[in-house]
Amino acid sequence: MEEPDEEYGIPVKNRIIRFLGGKTTLFILIVLLLVGVNVMIFDKVSFIFYPIKVLFSTVVLPIILATILYYLLRPLLHLLERIKVPKVWGIAIIFLTAIGLITLLVFLVLPFLKIQFWKLVEEFPTTFNQLILTLDSFFSNSLFAPYYKQLDINAAELLDSGLENIGQMIADALGGIASGLTTFISALTGIILSIVTVPFILFYLLKDGDKLPSYVMKLLPPRMRDDAQSILGNADHQISAYIQGQILVAMCIGTMVTIGFLIIDMKYAVLLGVLAMFTSVVPYLGPVIAITPAIIIAIVTSPFMLVKLAIVWTVVQLVEGKFISPQIMGKSLHIHPITIIFVLLTAGSLFGVAGVILGIPGYALLKVFTTHLFQLLKVRYNKYEVDVRMHYERPNYEDEK
Repeated sequence: MEEPDEEYGIPVKNRIIRFLGGKTTLFILIVLLLVGVNVMIFDKVSFIFYPIKVLFSTVVLPIILATILYYLLRPLLHLLERIKVPKVWGIAIIFLTAIGLITLLVFLVLPFLKIQFWKLVEEFPTTFNQLILTLDSFFSNSLFAPYYKQLDINAAELLDSGLENIGQMIADALGGIASGLTTFISALTGIILSIVTVPFILFYLLKDGDKLPSYVMKLLPPRMRDDAQSILGNADHQISAYIQGQILVAMCIGTMVTIGFLIIDMKYAVLLGVLAMFTSVVPYLGPVIAITPAIIIAIVTSPFMLVKLAIVWTVVQLVEGKFISPQIMGKSLHIHPITIIFVLLTAGSLFGVAGVILGIPGYALLKVFTTHLFQLLKVRYNKYEVDVRMHYERPNYEDEK
């Protein structure tokens, strides 16, 4: 028999549990301990999971690409179905149209962009030298001249020493490329094979993608199906809105930038517009990447060109921020800008370029599952609350869409 506490009449054993926060907290601590032990064991036998890692790294790229294309093409398939076109024939029409557009792009647009790209590469050393000399002249004759002179920077000598080292840098780069040629070919082969499998995965997604939620529902216990259906529906809505909206916004930005740069007679206007379109897929960081080469070209061209560039870029950002994004995307993700920046930086550090591109939709999915789980836990609390006035209301998931 345990002797009770003299002050409260509670056995010593229960006092310890109470000090730890009660039986629930003790249970959580035990679970965390078991999780830590499992993580340590899996770390020691991680080689067992290497085939699973290879399988995952092989299939993840084509699945992601096919999923993005599925969300882009699904509205077109639904439109064809509404006008009484059978689904299989609708998919065939979409595929033939896509093949035609890709062929048109390869034979008409890519050669022009290729010419502009290689011309930019050839002129880059001259452009870079002019940029350094222009900045040197600006700082030498500006309000910062006394501080700049204290740095004792000789731009001409810096450029000369840089030119002398270019040959060695190229040789080292070629040596590194040669040593890693086998790895590069292997990676390139994997990427090509992944891209080749995308049409097949996309076909079955378009054909049977609408049946996938009902199939998942059948695998779950009946008590969980309503909540799981709401979660899957909300997740589908979030991803669909983000992918479709982001692609449309990027195309609008690329078109506006190209037109604006052509109006002000900016060199490589089409190439810079295409770059702005692709980088706009990444929120906040994308525009910074897109504007950098344009600023370099404008500085080298003339100060007036820099002013015209600033005007064009300001107009594009205002139109995109005030009219295009609110109309196309709205506030479907409900993610604060600071959160987006942190997600991009973290995902980029962990997964590179893929993390930057997929970080936001991945976070949106995680937020959907976490939010719904928290709502269900709050509703579960009602079972232990005697006062009906203190009950949580069951969330209406349709309001979140």
